[in-house]
Parts: sequence; structure tokens; C-alpha cells
Amino acid sequence: MPTDPQTSGAGLLPSLWDEAHAASLDEPGRLLYRSNLLGADKRITNYGGGNTSAKVVEKDPLTGKDVTVLWVKGSGGDVGTMKRDGFATLYQDKLEALKSLYRGVEHEDEMVGYLPHCTFALNPRAASIDTPLHAYLPYPHVDHMHPDAVIAIAATATSRELTREIFGEEIGWLPWRRPGFQLGLDLSDFARRHPDAKGVVLESHGLFTWGETARDCYETTLRIINRAISHLADRTAGMAAFGGVRTGAMEAEARRAAAARLMPEIRARIGQDERKIGHFDDSAAVLEFVGSAELGRLAPLGTSCPDHFLRTKIRPLVLDFDPASGNIDRVVSGLNEAIAAYRADYARYYESCRRPDSPAMRDPNPVVYLVPGVGMITFARDKATARIAGEFYVNAINVMRGAEAIGSYQGLPEQEAFDIEYWLLEEAKLQRMPKPKAMAGRVAFITGGGGGIGRATAERLAGDGACVVLADIDAEALEAARSDLAGRFTADMVRTVSLDVTDEAAVLKGFADASVEYGGLDILVSNAGISSSAPIETTELSMWNRNVDILATGYFLVSREAFRLFRRQQLGGAVVFIASKNGLAASPNAAAYCTAKAAEIHLARCLALEGADAGIRVNVVNPDAVLQGSKIWTGEWREQRAAAYNMAPDELEEHYRKRSMLKRSVLPSDVAEAVAFLAGDASAKSTGNIVNVDAGNAQSFTR
Repeated sequence: MPTDPQTSGAGLLPSLWDEAHAASLDEPGRLLYRSNLLGADKRITNYGGGNTSAKVVEKDPLTGKDVTVLWVKGSGGDVGTMKRDGFATLYQDKLEALKSLYRGVEHEDEMVGYLPHCTFALNPRAASIDTPLHAYLPYPHVDHMHPDAVIAIAATATSRELTREIFGEEIGWLPWRRPGFQLGLDLSDFARRHPDAKGVVLESHGLFTWGETARDCYETTLRIINRAISHLADRTAGMAAFGGVRTGAMEAEARRAAAARLMPEIRARIGQDERKIGHFDDSAAVLEFVGSAELGRLAPLGTSCPDHFLRTKIRPLVLDFDPASGNIDRVVSGLNEAIAAYRADYARYYESCRRPDSPAMRDPNPVVYLVPGVGMITFARDKATARIAGEFYVNAINVMRGAEAIGSYQGLPEQEAFDIEYWLLEEAKLQRMPKPKAMAGRVAFITGGGGGIGRATAERLAGDGACVVLADIDAEALEAARSDLAGRFTADMVRTVSLDVTDEAAVLKGFADASVEYGGLDILVSNAGISSSAPIETTELSMWNRNVDILATGYFLVSREAFRLFRRQQLGGAVVFIASKNGLAASPNAAAYCTAKAAEIHLARCLALEGADAGIRVNVVNPDAVLQGSKIWTGEWREQRAAAYNMAPDELEEHYRKRSMLKRSVLPSDVAEAVAFLAGDASAKSTGNIVNVDAGNAQSFTR
């Protein structure tokens, strides 16, 4: 697992190289092994950042002769998690031949179009713009990493002098240049003029290192980074970071409460054109920075490394909050003005830096929000992107801390930053990205999430790109559902809350937790349920109350909280109640259950009336006899219903199938399909409806 940069501290990087394992691999295998080792520690490089390469002798499939092939991380990959197919492979001699076609730095972008012509063995992996940076270095193995400790040196006003002071002649220095063909030639020229050097620091960017073998290259990379870590540790010992503390951090619970209050309000203001998913980080590194005396000076300087600001935008938005007063409402009331000012400044940045052929201005909203005493909030089009943006800004914080300790931090000039952000090659990469799924950017809260219908619904919505919050009172079932869904859709897309829907305080906390995890809410699937069966004369008051508490009061409590969030966000919302055929059609020996289900349906009708003015749609799915995967159909309830029909419990499912008009069993996935329709845009003009998923039952026809 990746090492957390916030907890790893200034400890030196250990070599994890296993020579016995490496010896069992071929050369591309050792390249992959080295890459994964380097990418596993965020002190070495951030997610998706940096690249690695090896020049390997292979048999040409056309001629059968030995040729040198450049294996280099392909476009868009991540060295820490990539597989062997993540490398582009190119004929080295063809890459060398490209030099004769080069028309100068003003035309360097056209060289990217030639890279596919150099492909070896029809490899479909696209080569990245960094390919020339590796191709033209005269060494078999090359690493390009973005270590915080080295970028801290590279991002100081005196980075050239510091590089010489710390590394001597072993590591050179090159001034800032956008990655591309010319930088590849610059690196080649440096290596020719400095044959004893082991690498180069790129101003405001990162580190290149090289070696004759995979192990040599890996260990050189670690050694150089460790030297930077040690230097920074020596210089910062006993020093107050960022000018010392200006604003103390609130207690952890208060920080989460503030984030839960702020995040839906931010989402309301930035999600009108494209819904956003949020991420909250109150780690020690973040709290140190947002509470520091130098926050106001450093934050506007923006980030330096291109990988950082491509994820975070050039600078964050600092929200004016005083934890001592605790008046978060004042921050909320000022959000319109703060975000409008950020947008205006971003438009100024775009207009003042744009080129004649620049792409149109992209979303001008902030990605990173810094809140003194509380932490950092990030928003993006999906959870992974929001989380990774936060991780990148933590990298930027670490860079600023180190740079300020040894000199003065400097971000990239706006024009240089713009030329990276709106680079036509970067725009082409964005245009190649797949279109978002139908429910991307949406958050669904599902009660009864550990049961059959809840799990199936979560799987269906996550499959369409929604983030899902599973709420259930059954901790074991909840964890099983979380583990299953995380394995299918990644851990970013699923969260859980332990929730008794009859407990008002627990409901409030559950929705607050969802807001902190994802920034807000778009869909409520109210599905928590129980079952009971008894003739009216033997129905205990406790049984009656339990049905009403869970199936009526519980649905009221979660709906009320969802409505509060929906109205604050001003983005509309979708509520789907999982009721029952029994809410419309009476059944023997189930008065408490049927009555509570009827109450659910009528509550939904009332809420459909109340929510329409805010774009909140409320609809009902009425299943019948969903036995597979259902917790309520285990044990006593199954036996009671079987007894009511004078049959054995094992005969019940077949009885319900035959009883239906269509003679088909109803599965959790069938119910989930109806929920997905009612929660999605396909039913955008539908509210107050009931969809029966019962294989046909004339008694439950709604008209």
C-alpha cells in the first residue's frame, strides 16, 4: 500500500529491492518491479506522477535482428499500480531519427504526432509526452520522480545554488522548461557534458536519475532523495513551520461538524453545471498549514510542480474562518462572494495568459478549499479525483514547508502554469477521456444497505457511477456489503454508516458523515425494513410499535434529513421508498406490517408534494416476495408466512412465483433496476409514482 506522506515524516527511504526476486525477472519485469517499488511511497512520487524507463535489446518481429527498444511508462499511467501492459515500447533508432525532423522549440508539439510511428511490436499503449526525456539520455535505466523533498529544493528562488550545495557535481540542474522534445534534448546535452553525473534537478519540477542496471538506478534515486530529506530535516530541526501557529486546530469532532456544514454549501455553489464529489482532509500536515501565520502569503503563490496544479488548479481558495468564534454560519454566508471572487480571478488569469489557439476556459471553480482550524476540502467530478487532488496539495504543502525552511518558495509564473494547464496536448488527452457514466458525481444514501435489496441497489447505482453510502444496523452485513462493493467498484465509491433509522441522533450523524465523505447527497433510497406476522388478536403492542417505528417513523426521519440537505444544495434530489405490495393489498395475519407499509406510501405522496418546488422527486417501488438475499425472509417471518398459507417454508418461494400473474420470481436486482430508473435522469419528470415489482398482482394495481 502507498505510504501516507502525512505520517511518514522525515524518515529516510529504505531500499526494498529483493535481488533474488529481481534475478528471476526479465529486463521489462525488473523495470516494472522498480516502478512499483518507487510508486508505492508518496514521498518518492505522487499518484500518476513521474515515469520510468529501460532500454532493452529485443528481437525485431519483422527482421529477427536484435534492436534496442525503449520501454517507458505510457500516457496516463501510475508507476505504483501499473502492470506490464502500462509501458509504451518504441524503437530506439526511430526515436533517434526524429531529431532530424525537429524544427525547433516553437514546433515541438508536432513531435508527439511522430511517436506512434516509432511503436515496437504494435503495442497499443500510447507513448507520453515525456518519452523524449527518457529516449535521449544515454543510459539504459532512467527514473523521473516528483519527491517532495527534491521539489522543495527545486521550487526555491535559489534552487540552482542549493542543488550544487546539497548534491555537488553528482546531480546537475536545469532551468524550468515545459516537458517535451526540447527538454529531452536539453537532458541529453547535459548528460554529454557531465558524464559523471547521476541525475538532474529540474527547476520547479522534479528529479531525473539514471543508472546502468535497474537496481543501480533504483538505489541512486533513493539515495538522492534521502540526501534531500536529510538536508531538510537538519535545516528544519526546532524551526516553527510556516512562521508558526496563527490559528489552532479545533477538536476532531468539531472539525468534522464544520466540514459537514460547509461541504454541501460549497457543492450547492459549484455543482450547478456539473455535480461534484467532495473529500475532506484534516491530517496533521494540512492543519499545520491552514493554521499557520504564513498561510495568507503562501497559498496565493500557487503550486510549482506541473503535476500538482493540473490536479489542484494553480491556487486554492482560503476561506475566512476563525475557529475561536466558531461562527461557521458567517463563512457560509460569505461563500457566494468568496467563490465569485475566485471565479473572477481565474477568468483574469485565463484572459491574460491565453494564446490565440488556447482551448476554451474550463470550469473556473476552486478545487481546493483551505479552512483554518478545520482542514482542507477538495471537490472534483468523482471521489478518486477529489481525493487525489487533496493528496497532491499535501505534496505542495510539503514542498512549501521545505522550500521556506531553506530559502523562499516560488510557484510557477502564471504564464508558465497556463501553458501547461491549457496545453493543446493536455487538452487532447482530456478529450480522449471516456464520458462520465450516467450517475457520475451523484451520492446515494441507502438504508438497509446490508440486505439483499440494499446491496443490489448499491451495486446497480455504483455501476452507473454513483458513490454509495450504505446504512444498516447489522455491522457484519454492512462490512460484507462494503467489502464486496469496494472490490467491484473501488473503495472510493463506497462508504458505510452504522445506523438505526429509529434513532434521531443517529440519523443526523449518519447524514453528516455522508456529507463529510462525499460532500452532500443526491439520492435517498429508504429501504430499511423488518417483517412480522400474527393474527390481530395476538399482535403485541411492541410488535405494532416496532413496525411503525422502523417502517414509518424511520422513513420519516431519513427523509427529513435528506430534504434538509437537498434544499441546502439547491440541486434537486431523488427519494425512492422501498415499500411493499402489502402497502396496497391487504394480507392475512400482517396488520402491523401492512399498515406501516401503507403509511410509507402515503408519506411518499406527501413528500412528493412538498419537494416539487425544489426539484426533489419522491417515488415508491413496491416489491413482493423478494426472498433471495433478503434478511427479513429468514427465520421466524418465513415460517410465519408459510403457516399463514398452510405450507412448508421451503414451498414459499414457489408459492409466490405461481401466485404472480407472470409466474416469475422477483429478485433483488429487479427491484434495484426500478430504483435506478426512478433515481436517474430517465425519470426526471416523474414524481409521486408507484412502480410495482411483483411479477403481477391484481390486488396491488394502483388504479
